[in-house]
Amino acid sequence: MAIRTVSAMKMNKFMVMLGMMTALFTQNAASVQAQELKKFTLEDLNFGGNNYHNMIAENRWTAWWGDELVRTDVEDCKLVNKATGKESVLFTLDDIKAKSGLNLHSLYSVSFPEAKKPLVLLNDNKSTQLLNWKTGKAVWTIEYKDRSAAQAWNFHYVSRNTAYVKGDQLYVQTANGQSNQLTTDGSRNIVYGQSVHRDEFGISGGLFWSNKGNKLAFYRMDQSMVTDFPLINIPDPSWAPTSGSRMATPAPEKYPMAGETSHQVKVGVYDVNTGKTVWLKAGDPTDRYFTNVTWSPDDKTIYMIELNRDQNDCQLVAYDAETGDKKGAIYHETDEKYVEHLTPIVFLPWDSSKFILECQKDGFNHLYLFNTKGEQLKQITSGNWVVMETIGFNEKRHSVIIASNERNLIQRNIYSVNIDNGKRTLIDENGEGWHTASLSTSGQYIVDKYSTPTVPRNMTIVNVDNGKKVRYLTAADPWKGYNMPEYKNGTVKAADGTTDLFYRLVLPVDFDPNKKYPTIIYVYGGPHAHNVDASWHWGSRSWETYMAQKGYILFILDNRGSEHRGKAFEQVTFRHLGDNEVADQMEGVKYLKSLPYVDADRIGVHGWSFGGFMTINMMTTHPEVFKVGVAGGPVIDWKWYEVMYGERYMDTPQTNPEGYASSSLIPKAKNLKGKLQIIVGLNDNVCLLQHSLSFLKQCIQDGTQPDYFVYPGEPHNMRGHQSTHLHERISQYFDDYLK
Repeated sequence: MAIRTVSAMKMNKFMVMLGMMTALFTQNAASVQAQELKKFTLEDLNFGGNNYHNMIAENRWTAWWGDELVRTDVEDCKLVNKATGKESVLFTLDDIKAKSGLNLHSLYSVSFPEAKKPLVLLNDNKSTQLLNWKTGKAVWTIEYKDRSAAQAWNFHYVSRNTAYVKGDQLYVQTANGQSNQLTTDGSRNIVYGQSVHRDEFGISGGLFWSNKGNKLAFYRMDQSMVTDFPLINIPDPSWAPTSGSRMATPAPEKYPMAGETSHQVKVGVYDVNTGKTVWLKAGDPTDRYFTNVTWSPDDKTIYMIELNRDQNDCQLVAYDAETGDKKGAIYHETDEKYVEHLTPIVFLPWDSSKFILECQKDGFNHLYLFNTKGEQLKQITSGNWVVMETIGFNEKRHSVIIASNERNLIQRNIYSVNIDNGKRTLIDENGEGWHTASLSTSGQYIVDKYSTPTVPRNMTIVNVDNGKKVRYLTAADPWKGYNMPEYKNGTVKAADGTTDLFYRLVLPVDFDPNKKYPTIIYVYGGPHAHNVDASWHWGSRSWETYMAQKGYILFILDNRGSEHRGKAFEQVTFRHLGDNEVADQMEGVKYLKSLPYVDADRIGVHGWSFGGFMTINMMTTHPEVFKVGVAGGPVIDWKWYEVMYGERYMDTPQTNPEGYASSSLIPKAKNLKGKLQIIVGLNDNVCLLQHSLSFLKQCIQDGTQPDYFVYPGEPHNMRGHQSTHLHERISQYFDDYLK
């Protein structure tokens, strides 16, 4: 018995030693493996980097040819078999260039306007051509002197008429090549055919062809009464005596600040057949916004949403397209805070007397069915979730295809909604992740492109009628072979104690829970944006991976006021931007401090635009918390921001002086304790230099010491490879003062 006991003891000792040796071997092997994994550079991860194109997930560009799917690429276009996903070449770039004579560099942007006909629509800077790729003959060609010089441009396939703005004047070129000049008074003060109202209210352009393409609605913006902000252009630093003036030149920007005089907009209608222009008789345009211009299916009526300057009262108004006379208001909506209509009405393809209106009047963005008398027939969708996009229709099934976050507030899924009975059917591949869809002409098929937190990108062809799904692309992980951080997702309670807020946590490469790490909060926090969703790596920005590789924890929280959570969630910031947003972010800080591996003495913050405002706000409201911050293109005081955005959320400085005063960062300049770097583009026409320079002026008076860096010639966001320089600068600042 004793001998067996001794033997057991020896065996146990041997097993312990063997276990220690195995653990040591495993640890060393893991260390060797980690050393063999590659490291990222900003040239890999930043969108301006030289190797960035190799570091993003494989993608495919497609276009619908009726219900046939075509893959458009650089060198060729291929027909995709929807049942198998296999491809066959339709035509090549060399073939198309030879037949068309156009100066084409790729086939990415071609389109196929007529189902079952071998016709492809081609564009270069000098012409638009409809080519029969089988016969090699051009059905028609429209020549332009120089399309690249156009300030705005809109081509209509059915009529083959083109509207464009050049030299500030509006022109229409007909299908036979005749060019008609519609205006003579265009200038930087009188702007035709371009986006108005500072690109707010869903506006992205100013030329609106009718369905048949024989009538053109267009914007005319008079901004002569708007104050100029004095931006400048500086000459290239390589100036030589033979290259022109070395003097900087003025580049003033018409900028209507909150509470000040704004521009005035009118809508004209040009009839190609008669050559006459009429103006919609909307009345005095002073302090009013005109948006969501829509043509009726018969091209006889124009619908437009009209909004008061206070943005709390809107109407959908119908106008006679022939005379410009007002037919009447067919929908009216008010709100004690503000009303936002970002999408035009959409008529049912099978019933031209009915249309869909998208709005938040029940607290969440949903679809409503109206008739042209203005009678609400039904609410099509409802629930504590939002419709994120109306994609199109399946006429045969009387259904509308939408994207929504019904399944999960940080997902985007694709549904078919039957308008007759309201039944919703999930039609994307798996019901998880973040999906976008392109719809075939009849609505029978979609290409479902999506990612999940662990899937970089997949594409699936879905038959909406029978639900059959065919995987078309499974993209490989472009970061395979690199040493990766861990991406986590969760929720914390908002400062109200009840609302769940979603966060993303990125842990350092080779994370050790027994260590303490410096932590950077990346923040935006403003309206119509979010940072956390169920896409790849929970929506993580590549810069976060770069910093995690350098040994930082990254934390990102979507506070109240951000998008896709309903009206009450968004409007909580009304008349006091920055207060609740900062309070919510501090709940995130409280969570971070509860983690044993977060170094509470080394917390930094970084953001751009609204995020720049949040960065400085957080650093000066809670100076004891944040050691380092980098604020890009920041708003400092909302009274210096533009009318449309600023007054929607803050009212005017005259009607809400207390709110503007409490949101201003000027009085907080004296509180700055940590290291703060402010970065701006010299030609920023969104968050004007007046913001950051005024803050610097106040810091000088208060004796605080921020750092400041300017990118000459750059707008609100840095472009091209300068973005890589920018992110290296941001990274170095945290390395210098937080690490």
